[in-house]
Amino acid sequence: MVLQEEKSMATMRVVQVSRPKGSLEIVERPIPEPSAGQVRIKVQACGICHSDSVTKEGLFPGIQYPRVPGHEVAGVIDAVGAGVSGWQPGQRVGVGWNGGYCGYCDHCRRGEFFACVRSQTTGVTYDGGYAEYVVAPATAVALMPADLPATEAAPLMCAGLTTFNALRNSGARPGDLVAVLGLGGLGHLGVQFAAKMGFHTVGIARGKDKEPLARQLGASIYIDSQAQDPAGELQKLGGAKVILATATSGDAMKAALGGLASNGSLVIVGAAESLEVSPLFLLMGNRSVKGWYSGTSIDSQDTLAFSKQTGVRPMCEIYPLERVSEAYERMMSGKARFRVVLTMGG
Repeated sequence: MVLQEEKSMATMRVVQVSRPKGSLEIVERPIPEPSAGQVRIKVQACGICHSDSVTKEGLFPGIQYPRVPGHEVAGVIDAVGAGVSGWQPGQRVGVGWNGGYCGYCDHCRRGEFFACVRSQTTGVTYDGGYAEYVVAPATAVALMPADLPATEAAPLMCAGLTTFNALRNSGARPGDLVAVLGLGGLGHLGVQFAAKMGFHTVGIARGKDKEPLARQLGASIYIDSQAQDPAGELQKLGGAKVILATATSGDAMKAALGGLASNGSLVIVGAAESLEVSPLFLLMGNRSVKGWYSGTSIDSQDTLAFSKQTGVRPMCEIYPLERVSEAYERMMSGKARFRVVLTMGG
C-alpha cells in the first residue's frame, strides 16, 4: 500500500502552454498511468519542430489547454496499459506527429491511416514530448534501433520521416535525377536520403556558400538559385524525375518547377502559403504537383531503421529542458543548424 501511495505521488516536469499564444511554462505534474491501449514512455529526447507553433500559437481549432507540445519523441517504454500486445517495458521507441488512428473509419479500412477522421496528433490533441514522461496510443509507437542515440532519433520522427517517406513514395527509382530544394531542417535530411536511395541527387539552395554542405550531405550537383536558373540547370541535366520541395517559399518552388522532366513530380513537404503553377506546363509533359503527409508509426520505424543502416543523421543543436524557451526561439528564428532537440536529463 505504501509503495502504491509513493507511486501515485510521483511527479514529472513538463513544459506546458496554458493558452493560445501563451508562454512555455515548466511545471510539475503527476506521472500519468497508461489507459487501455496506451503505453507510457520515459522521454529521453524530444525535437522542437516548427509545427509545434500549432500548439504554442493556437493555430488548430479545438486544442484543449493547458497542453504539452512536442511530436518528435524518443525514449523508453516503462509501462503498458491493458490490452496492449507487442510492446513491453524496456523497449526503445519513438512517437511522431501521427498520434494514433481509430482503425475502423472508412479511411482506416482502406489502409489510409494518415487520413483517419478520428486521428490524434501528438502534442496537439494530447500531451506531447516536452516532458519527462508521455502517454501515447500503442498504434503511434515506432521501434527505435538499440544503438541509435535518442538525440539523433528524435528529429527523424518528423523531419526525417517526412523526407524519407516522400522520396520512397515519389515514383523515382535508383539512378533517376532527384533534386532537393532547400538545405534546412528538412532539406539536409532529404539530400542524405536521396543519395542513400541511389538517386542522382541535386541540391538547390541560395548562395554559393551552401555548396560544400550539399556535397557533404551527398549531392553530386549543386545549383545556386541566386546565381543560376534552377529550372534551366535541371533541364540541362535531362530534367528531374522528382523535385522534393522542402523550402517554404512558393517563389522558390515556382523557379524550380520548370526543371521537371516529362512524367516528373514536384513533391511538396514545405508549407508555403501559395504556389503559382502553369497548367499548360503540367498538361504538356504529364507532370504533377503533390503534397506528402509525413507518415504513420510503421513509416517512422522504417525511417529509423533505414537511417541507422545507411548512416543518415540529423544535424542538431541540443538544449536541456530547462532552456526550452531559448531552444524554441532558436528553432523559430530559422538560424538553427538544423534541428533543435530537448533532453530531459536523468
